Amino acid sequence: MATKDEPAVEDTRDALEVLESEAKEFEKDAEIDRILKAFRLDAYAVLGLKPGVPESDIKNTYRKKSLLIHPDKTRNPLAPDAFDRLKKAQTELMDEKHRATLDEAIADARMLLIRENKWTVDSPELKTAEFERKWADKTKMVLIDNEQRRRRQVKAQMQEEGREQRKQDEEVEARKRKRQHEEDWEATRDQRIDSWRQFQKGGRGGDGDKKKKKKLKPIG
Repeated sequence: MATKDEPAVEDTRDALEVLESEAKEFEKDAEIDRILKAFRLDAYAVLGLKPGVPESDIKNTYRKKSLLIHPDKTRNPLAPDAFDRLKKAQTELMDEKHRATLDEAIADARMLLIRENKWTVDSPELKTAEFERKWADKTKMVLIDNEQRRRRQVKAQMQEEGREQRKQDEEVEARKRKRQHEEDWEATRDQRIDSWRQFQKGGRGGDGDKKKKKKLKPIG
């Protein structure tokens, strides 16, 4: 038999479920916002990881975050974009070559920062939060510079490939014109032979009509 306290308990349970649902949505929105604001050239930053983490951490972090912000599990309209960036970052870090290049850029940024400030690898400044912030900023600069250099190389390569392609096209077109000329010349061969024969025949007949035989005058 229901008591008068049961509706109050039910209302409390419903209120807690609503609060939990709102908290979960807030967590999803916060993670989506973090991913979209992360520096996209740094896959570690997109995943929210520190450089040098083991491959297992990359897989586990991606699995948890992808389940959290999956477009099918949130009403946030930015979820698809954030999900795509998360997937791209995970793919890049699972690629040994890409990850090695990224790690090298991050290490270069650290050394540049130390050199610019005339520190040593043992300087106490390297253990501060301020250094971490400056390191992240310097990493962005190095990655942007590397990306611009890569794009220039790609552009130069495409231009060179374009020139090579145009050269090949011109050679193909030249061979095509030569082949067409030879075919046209061969096609008119019989006509040219007939014309020449007619010319030869007409030339001999004309000479016989025009030239008069000279009479030999008797001697004496």
